[in-house]
Amino acid sequence: MGKRTIVPFGPQHPVLPEPLQLRLVLEDEKVVEAIPAIGYVHRGLEKLAEEKDINQNIYVVERVCGICSFQQALAYCQGIEELMGIEVPDRAKYLRVIWAELHRLHSHHLWLGLLADAFGFESLFMQCWRNRELVMDLMEATAGSRVIISTNIIGGVRRDIDLDKQKFILNNLAKLEEELKKIEGSFLNDYTVKKRLVGVGVLTKQEAYELGCVGPMARASGIKMDLRTLGYAAYGELYFEPVVENDGDCYARLKVRLRECYQSIDLIRQAIFKMPEGEISTPVKGFPNGEVISRVEQPRGEDVYYIKANGTKNLERLRIRTPTFANIPALIKMLQGVDFADVPMLVLTIDPCISCTER
Repeated sequence: MGKRTIVPFGPQHPVLPEPLQLRLVLEDEKVVEAIPAIGYVHRGLEKLAEEKDINQNIYVVERVCGICSFQQALAYCQGIEELMGIEVPDRAKYLRVIWAELHRLHSHHLWLGLLADAFGFESLFMQCWRNRELVMDLMEATAGSRVIISTNIIGGVRRDIDLDKQKFILNNLAKLEEELKKIEGSFLNDYTVKKRLVGVGVLTKQEAYELGCVGPMARASGIKMDLRTLGYAAYGELYFEPVVENDGDCYARLKVRLRECYQSIDLIRQAIFKMPEGEISTPVKGFPNGEVISRVEQPRGEDVYYIKANGTKNLERLRIRTPTFANIPALIKMLQGVDFADVPMLVLTIDPCISCTER
């Protein structure tokens, strides 16, 4: 046994957009143990949700994470709607799919840019974030905001997308798809990318299953799990298959997210072509009572909301389990045995959202 050294990784590090600390135990430049420390950006949003009424809580949960704010609000609203027996209009369900997939495109392009920047590929970073700007332009055109769009309400959505905006979306998606092909080629055909990612941070299918992995991390290890296949919103009316890779390494996680960008573009097109006419919201009267579990697939994986209501305007309890929180045990497992130099890239490939994790 060689000499062991403890090296802190974080809480501030160039590859970390948010503070996270890992105490790494090294032996001859190999990681033998990783001890996570979180809590740097805890805001107490679950407790705040008990003090606000059920409608104000939509704005609270949207602040769990700005990048996936729509899915946070969607999980919350669907839970309240189930408790109150509210039937959401079909058009609103399709609109929810469109905005949810725009947020997935936004999140994945942001991550792709961060990955390119970590490699030192500044031009590729700019290309990824230029594509991200296209997506944010679509959100601004359809909802009035570029990140937190606040279109979900209990009973449906607050905004519609007319024919002119639908054409605008389709035209910009065509541009985005062409640019995405260029980015994909740069990532998947570059020798440096393969050298740093192939065979690094391998998580087997069995390990991913036992550790409760979710989202692109699970799918990159061969687990065909995507909550959208449950058919919430209008996903049950659209055709798609979960994007799965089997290698379980950092390169597989990159390929999953790249392929999911194409999938999101296709789902938005399907939703626009199939979206029926009609109302976009249902009038809501009264207050929820009872308990419910609401789940959606946000860009990083399974988002779980436990809601306990007591028949008043205030909730008795709100509990949120976000995907990064679920994936941390797998991260600790993957870090064991890797070279210290590979740690930053490995951590980045799980697409950590510390804001989500700590709430």
